[in-house]
Amino acid sequence: MRPPTDAQRATFVRRMFASISARYDLMNRLMTFGQDMTWRREVVTRVHLPPAGRFLDLGAGTGDLGLEMLRRDPRAQSVAADFTPEMMQVGRGKPGGHQIRWVMADAPHLPFAANTFDGVASGYLLRNVADLGRTLAEQYRVLRPGRNALSLDTTPPAGSAFRPLLGIYLHVLIPWLGRLVTGSHLAYAYLPDSTEQFLRAEDLAQLWRTTGFAQVGFRRRMLGTMAIHWGTK
Repeated sequence: MRPPTDAQRATFVRRMFASISARYDLMNRLMTFGQDMTWRREVVTRVHLPPAGRFLDLGAGTGDLGLEMLRRDPRAQSVAADFTPEMMQVGRGKPGGHQIRWVMADAPHLPFAANTFDGVASGYLLRNVADLGRTLAEQYRVLRPGRNALSLDTTPPAGSAFRPLLGIYLHVLIPWLGRLVTGSHLAYAYLPDSTEQFLRAEDLAQLWRTTGFAQVGFRRRMLGTMAIHWGTK
C-alpha cells in the first residue's frame, strides 16, 4: 500500500487505531506470540523509575506500559497520553485503568511542563508520528535531568537467512490475521510497510543522540524485527 504523506499521517493513524481499538491488544499478543508483554516489562524495568515517581506512557494506546509500571510500584504516578480516544477508552476499562491519569495529547506537542516526569516510555509510537525529531525532543523536554526515556517499536530487519520467512510473515500472515481478527486488512498492511520504511535501529539511536540524550543504546528482539531504545537526559 502507498504510505500516507506527513500531512495525512496524523489523521490516518488516529482513524486506523480507532478502527482496531477493540481487538488491538489481542492482535499484539497474536503477532508477537505473546512476547510483547515481555518486552514491555523490559522497557519498564529499564526506566528505573524512583519510588512513587511520575511516569509518562506516551502514545499509550490501551495503557499497557502505564499499567505495568503500577504493578511494579502502586505508588507511581502513571500518566497515559494518546490522541485516539477509542484506544484510551479500552484502557480505562482494564483492571487498574482507573488508577491512570489519561490525557488526550499528540506526541509532537505535549501539554506538559518541562522536567515533569521521572521516566518516559512509548510502545509502537515512533514509526507512526509525522515529526519524529520533534517527538523525541518533546520527550527530552518533559523528562527530568538524569532520568530515562525508552521506546519499543518495530524496526527493519537486518539481512539474514530468515529474511524471506520474515517477508512472508510481515506481508502475508499479519495482514491475513489482522483482517480475520479485527476486520481491518488496511491497518495490518500498513504495519509491515511502516516497519520496513522506518529508520534502522542504528539510525534511530543516532537520532536519539542528536536530540541530546546520553548513554543511548538499543537491543533487538524477535529476529531483529523489534527494538528497544533508551537514553538518559
